[in-house]
This record gives sequence, C-alpha cells and structure tokens, in this order.
Amino acid sequence: MQYAVLVGLALFFGFAFEEFYGSELPKRPGGIRTFPLLSFAGTALYLIEPHFALAFTAGLLVVGSWLFTYVRATLTVQDGRVETHFVVPTSVLLAYVLGPIVLTQPLWASVALVVGAVLLIGSRKALHAFTQRVPVEEVLTLGQFLLLVGVVLPLLYGAPNIPFTTITPFKVWLAVVAVSTLSYASYLVSRYALPRGGIFVTALLGGLYSSTATTVVLARRARESGLTREISAAIIGATAMMYLRIVIVCSIFNATLGRAIAPSLIALGLISLGAAYLLARSQGSTPRTDFMPSNPLQLGTAFVFAVLLVGISLVSTWVEAHLGSGGVLALAAVVGVTDIDPFVLSIAQSGTATIALSTAAVAIVVASSSNNLLKAIYTIVFSRSRASWLPVAGLLAMSLLGLLAAGMVAR
Repeated sequence: MQYAVLVGLALFFGFAFEEFYGSELPKRPGGIRTFPLLSFAGTALYLIEPHFALAFTAGLLVVGSWLFTYVRATLTVQDGRVETHFVVPTSVLLAYVLGPIVLTQPLWASVALVVGAVLLIGSRKALHAFTQRVPVEEVLTLGQFLLLVGVVLPLLYGAPNIPFTTITPFKVWLAVVAVSTLSYASYLVSRYALPRGGIFVTALLGGLYSSTATTVVLARRARESGLTREISAAIIGATAMMYLRIVIVCSIFNATLGRAIAPSLIALGLISLGAAYLLARSQGSTPRTDFMPSNPLQLGTAFVFAVLLVGISLVSTWVEAHLGSGGVLALAAVVGVTDIDPFVLSIAQSGTATIALSTAAVAIVVASSSNNLLKAIYTIVFSRSRASWLPVAGLLAMSLLGLLAAGMVAR
C-alpha cells in the first residue's frame, strides 16, 4: 500500500512540475519520469540502512552536489540582479526525500506535503501578484498577530490568578487573542476578499471587530461627503454585527452565559439588520461608494485591551462584593459608553462564579444598550449633519429595545 501511494504521489508531483515548467524551462532537471525515479532511489537507499540512514544521506549529498552544479550553470546576472530558479532544485530534493516520508509518516502528511508543494508551484503568478497588492505594513501586522498567539500566549500558561480577581494572565491574553482573531479576520475579508463591497458590506464586517470605531469612521465620512441613507444604514448595520460579536466572544469563554444572552441579542441583531437593509434599499439607484477600513490589530491596542480587561475585572469584583447585583448593572451602564468587550469578557470569564447567571446576562444586554447611546452621540458629533437624526433614531430605538430585552432576561 505504501509503495502504491509513493508511486502515485511521485507521478502526480512530476506531472504537475512538468506541466508548470515544461515550456518555461525546457532544460530543467526533473519531470514525470525523473521524480518517481528519484523517489525510488531515496526509498531504496533508506531501506538499505534505515537506522542511521547513512546510505540515504550519501545519496542526498550526491543529489545536492548535482543540484549545486545545476544552479551554478544556470545562474545569470541581468541588470545587476542575480536570478535563478531555486524552486527547481527544491522540488528535486523533495522528490528524493518523498520515499522515506511515505514509509515513516502518516498518509495524510505525505499527501498534504505533495499537494501543498504542487499548489505553491502552480500559484506562482497569483502569489507574486498578491505580494504586490499587500503593503509592508500588513506583513508587520501579521507578525504582531503571530507574536500575540504563538509567543505571548504560551508564556503565560500556568501563571497564577491575578490578585483580587478570579482570572489568570493566560485567560486575559486568551481573551485578547480571541477578540484580535475575530477583528483581524473580519478586516482581512473586508480589505482583500471584498475590497469593493461598498460601504454597507464593509460596515457589516467592521461591526464584527468594533461597531463603535466603524460608526466614528462612517460619521466622519458623512461629514465630508454628506450623510446619505447608505451611510445611515451602514451605521445601523455595524451595530447589528455588534450583537453577533458579543454572542460569539461570550460563548467562547462561557457557553452557559452565551446561551442565556443569545436569544435576546440575536433578536436585536436581526431587527437592526433588517432595518439597515430596508434603509439601504431605499437609497435608490445612487452610485455606490466605498471606504477602506483601517487595520484594527496593533500591539499597543492589544496591551490596552488587556489592561482594560484586568481593570474592569477588578472593579467588577469590588462592585459585586460591596454593592451587589444592582452595582453590577450600574457598572454595565457606565462601561457601555466605552469599549464593552473587556466588560463582556470579564463577566464571561469570572462573573458567573460570583454573580448570578441572570444578573450577568442582564448586565451584558444593558452594556450593549448603553454602547448604542454612545454611538448615537458619536454620530451627531462627528457627522455634524442635520440628517444624522435618522441613524441616531435607529440607535436610540435599539438602545430602548435592548433595555426591554434586559427586563425580559431578568425575569
């Protein structure tokens, strides 16, 4: 079975390699016959002495020397720039080591390796075109995201609870990673997958990482170009996605609390999304405008979010201990006029350990209603337009509906 898989993968790899480079590099080493032979040679040399793989290593040195000669022969200098085809020798080396990989590794690893190599070879033009579209700042931002996920998060694992709270540094940073992942993913979709989706579509995606920031951007845009119904609909639509974001983030850390708030927040989200859609449709046949969101993922933003989460967790613990459930609801109304994500995560991670489930659910719904009031104020201040009454009325209506939903959850 393993040898049949080896033959199939080697033939597939060689066929794809020859298909992509046959006309471009007629004198290239490797192809539909050479790659299977190289794989057979690597397999045979490995089977001769598999413990230390000395014969296989000797063969690898021979293949490497041959490839070095090929690279030296094809190396050219044109216009002061050194150019060569390093993909070719890399593919040859992969064909040589494919045999031992098939014999020693799971089937999925061998298939994934070959298919991944073929996809990379075949998507050369698309990948080069993509690198031309992506600015260097995006690469640095991706590096920051990987730093948040792959370096900082593992280092905090196992650390004790933060004093005067029930959360650990690992949980704090895990919350940062969860919110950052959702924010970064929605930004990438709006920036590259749907670059010309229009204000309404972009605002929906923007609401997944920050409906408040999206509202500010749209209001400023309205100040420059006028507050059209499309922009008004986009502001309300961003708020609709806020409800979805709260349910997702809360459910990740506290599934029970997520189920408790899901009916009310999803209903509020559907109502606001329906109103935004109808408002956007009433715009008529005016030309569609676009706006490009800014990247929400920065190390400074992540650290500020972590500090806010710890601070709100400290305040929530103190308020619950000294003021009870009423104090928690009052705190929810206050923090709603800032960034509600730290409050929601604080309640989700530690609130239900000391606060009743119904109180925690009501607090989150109240915070979302308070945040809608803040966005209504931002719309008036940043747009400076009399036409702002339309999105402001929608936001205030959602705030009132949210308070009614909080009353129903309290029952």
